[in-house]
Amino acid sequence: MDYSHRYHAYPTQAVAERLEHHIDVHRQAYNYTRYEYENVDAENIGSAYKHHYRLPDWKDKYPVFSEVNSKALQRTVTRFYQNLSNLSEKKQNGHKVGKLKWKSPTEYQSMTYSQSGFKLKNTSGRHATLELSKVGDIQIRYHRPIPDEAEIKEVTIKKETTGEWFVSFGLETDDADLPEKPDGDSLDASNSVGIDLGILNYIHTSDGKTVDWLDLEDDYERLRREQRKLSRKENGSNNYEKQRRKVSKGKRHIQRKVLDYQHKITTWLVREYDAVFVEDLNVQSMLQGDGNARNKQDAAWRQFITLLEYKGDLHGTHVVQVEARGTTKECASCGVETAKPIWVREHSCPACGFECDRDANASLNVLQRGFSELGLGWPESTPVETTLPTDTDSVSAKRVVETGSLGA
Repeated sequence: MDYSHRYHAYPTQAVAERLEHHIDVHRQAYNYTRYEYENVDAENIGSAYKHHYRLPDWKDKYPVFSEVNSKALQRTVTRFYQNLSNLSEKKQNGHKVGKLKWKSPTEYQSMTYSQSGFKLKNTSGRHATLELSKVGDIQIRYHRPIPDEAEIKEVTIKKETTGEWFVSFGLETDDADLPEKPDGDSLDASNSVGIDLGILNYIHTSDGKTVDWLDLEDDYERLRREQRKLSRKENGSNNYEKQRRKVSKGKRHIQRKVLDYQHKITTWLVREYDAVFVEDLNVQSMLQGDGNARNKQDAAWRQFITLLEYKGDLHGTHVVQVEARGTTKECASCGVETAKPIWVREHSCPACGFECDRDANASLNVLQRGFSELGLGWPESTPVETTLPTDTDSVSAKRVVETGSLGA
């Protein structure tokens, strides 16, 4: 299993200058890879593996490439081919795509050490030291330890638009070291949950819990003020650059709050339940549709599902995505579909008379579909009428996800 841990980094001014120089060299290497891909005989290139053999000639011709770590330089070449592969995949899926662009300094702000050239040390406290080849030591805020069973495969250091530095460790854990997920015989059906990613609430669970939306209105108001100030600055001036960083920090602050919120909710879910079932949403089409696209984007549902899946593996919890179509319309009791406009918040089935909250009905349908995905069927001991509590428990994320405060 592959996943990553991210930490705030605090390089000294001298180390930060070396990092910026190295990143710029890697940017030039990326652009030169692009140039050779378009202008050199395809027999000599065409894959990252073949292109790696050209690096010694690069260093003879351009000594600046000798200033950076050789494994990191190979990883930069690989990065180009990964981007190329992603572009090709989008084209195959029917998207209109162009060519990979030449990277400017503002567009290329990270580099990756793969396999070697790095060492993590002094990890006994809340701070640790990362040693990077040809760069030096970098202090990081070691807010959560890397698991003993995890192997560090690569390290990426990045400078954000806010001017802050972050380090991401690409980790690999052998599947044999992960907690075993309960099989069909040992899975506790009563300790399984379906989740509806809601509108009035962030999530609504099939056992009657709801988690409130994160209130970001004050944060957005501060961001709008800073953006208005930025619009009055002269582009390219020192004052413009200072204000641009303030705007970037405002955006980043919102992103961090959303991510922290999701970390806590997802950790609570995988620790609380044996199986978690969630809708497989087409987020891109939802953002393009009518409605409050900004709130949908703040929800970051695809990010939420990704966090839920990898944490399910870490904690031995089944996380299953189910077909989202029809979960709101279909009656959880009898299966009859009833059209509901978005403003109708109650489900009332004309066929069987089953009534409940709209999102509660959807979460029950997700639960049923989840059992079907696992090949378990709907358990007789938990019929819909007894699964749904009379009153839902609406709570804030701070109260619901106390157990998820560590974020992993």
